[in-house]
Amino acid sequence: MGTVTTSTGSPGTTPDDGALVLAATPIGNAEDASGHLLRLLAEADVVAAEDTRRLHALATRVGVPVGGRVVSYHEHNETARADELLDTVASGGTVAVVTDAGMPSVSDPGYRVVTRAIERGLRVTAAPGPSAVLTALALSGLPTDRFTFEGFPPRKPGERARSLAALAAEPRTMVFFEAPHRIADTLAAMAQAFGDDRPGAVCRELTKTYEEVLRGGLGDLAGRASAERLRGEICVVVAGAPAAAPASVDDVVGEVLDRVAGGERLKTAVAELAEATGVPKRDLYAAALQARRPDTAGDRGSSRKTP
Repeated sequence: MGTVTTSTGSPGTTPDDGALVLAATPIGNAEDASGHLLRLLAEADVVAAEDTRRLHALATRVGVPVGGRVVSYHEHNETARADELLDTVASGGTVAVVTDAGMPSVSDPGYRVVTRAIERGLRVTAAPGPSAVLTALALSGLPTDRFTFEGFPPRKPGERARSLAALAAEPRTMVFFEAPHRIADTLAAMAQAFGDDRPGAVCRELTKTYEEVLRGGLGDLAGRASAERLRGEICVVVAGAPAAAPASVDDVVGEVLDRVAGGERLKTAVAELAEATGVPKRDLYAAALQARRPDTAGDRGSSRKTP
């Protein structure tokens, strides 16, 4: 059995409580900064920022000076710097991890330091807040009960085509990130992989002044992205694959006959295929009897072996 680890409490409950706090930052509108984030910026012993300049700009916009030490923490140094940050937590300090926008570790730095904190048995918690993934999903108008986040599609056309083809049958709503200079090509590749009529939404500049959500079939969205220059940060939301049409008796009866011809009992073949396909067993049995060769048509489920 694996080891179960538990994190409890909220950061800053006592001076001796150390914690690593993943703190969500606004994805556009500074008014979305939570009170919890503001307190962390002012009180955390260390603020680890993806871009320190953007952190200070955010602090200025929300009117809260950063009270602790500011260090850079990005994709190029996150592994090397993790233990340095966690030493502060181990000594009872609070380390807030922030990214340029949204929730740390979601297509941003944060995952590795969390993993290392868990390995060291240190407390990890969060100051939740804005998320581009959830905001785009909510605004898309597509089903939200089940979804999957796929991040950025591969940049190379061949790899992107293969990656999207592997998702063609995915039944859940899918959320992607994409860069403005690749969005037209990516939407065209999605239309190729998922079909021109598959519903989608292109959500850009969420919560910002020029927020825009384009909705429609992927083919139409690809055409619009090709004709227009879409700017800003972009999320693409794509409907999951529609449920496959249920099998009919005519679709299945041929396989029943093939299995019977191979020596399987008619009743066994019918029962197994009816369960696997959802075709009514009685209808499938009757159709198989009618379609069988004259030399075996007399077997109506008796206990004797099929010749």
